[in-house]
Amino acid sequence: MIEQIAAAAILLTTPILMAAMGGLVNRQGGIVNIALEAKMLIGAYVAVVVSSASGSWMLAVLAAALVGTVIGWLFSLTITRLGANMIIAGLGLNVLAAGALGFVMTILYGSSGTLRLPDTVLLPRLLPEGVSQIPLIGRMLAGLDPLTVLAWVSVAALPFLLGSTRIGLWIRATGNAAQVVRSVGLRPALVQDVSTAFAGFFSGLAGAHLALYSIGIFNEGLTAGRGFIALAAFYFGRNRPWPTAAACLLFGILDAAQIRMQTVGLPPRLMGALPYLMVLAILVLTQMRSLRRAK
Repeated sequence: MIEQIAAAAILLTTPILMAAMGGLVNRQGGIVNIALEAKMLIGAYVAVVVSSASGSWMLAVLAAALVGTVIGWLFSLTITRLGANMIIAGLGLNVLAAGALGFVMTILYGSSGTLRLPDTVLLPRLLPEGVSQIPLIGRMLAGLDPLTVLAWVSVAALPFLLGSTRIGLWIRATGNAAQVVRSVGLRPALVQDVSTAFAGFFSGLAGAHLALYSIGIFNEGLTAGRGFIALAAFYFGRNRPWPTAAACLLFGILDAAQIRMQTVGLPPRLMGALPYLMVLAILVLTQMRSLRRAK
């Protein structure tokens, strides 16, 4: 049972972790990206369509990432160039994406809610099936895919990229003191655009993982609020990659555990809400702790 929960937890953590890493960089640049959910959803749709049309999971993943990047850039322009409120713009994009995708599926495929296309290629597993025989970690290793590995590599790389590189310094400086960035001849708006495009890139990958890891279909409710969980995760982690990853993993473990508990006869709706309730409770406790420290 522990092996099954661990393997499922890693799988369920990956899309949240990828979106959270993108949102974390965006937040460091001074933009709170409420629209992670929309870009995940669009990425999932594009991944399924391209995978079916091309027969290549790699092209599908790249297409999802590219579309997420473009949408992220356009979303940023509404904030940095047109002066839109980032919260309102983000919520608007979430609503627009859900409605537009439903319309497109109806017009192009005559499908309502769920899109299943032929010859959809799923993400490959990196290790041979035989590793599943290894005690405790075998099932988890057997389920590893390229995007899961990329997600955890990004967690390891981001502290260096944000803390020890020039672009990382520009992003952090823009989020904390845009006037300083402007004084040295840089354009804070452009830096924010780049960080938002980065968030779109990772959100598109997150959507591709949701769609292509095991099911190969697109559903309007596929993301199920994971973009908002990613948002909560980097707030919980105080914009630091490793604590943010820990928060994502906690949600993945809770989500995997509730799926397992449903199989033993516990109420499905109650168990399904458990991970979200636990994340909410942790955020409340974290905020209370911060307020105590501020006094």
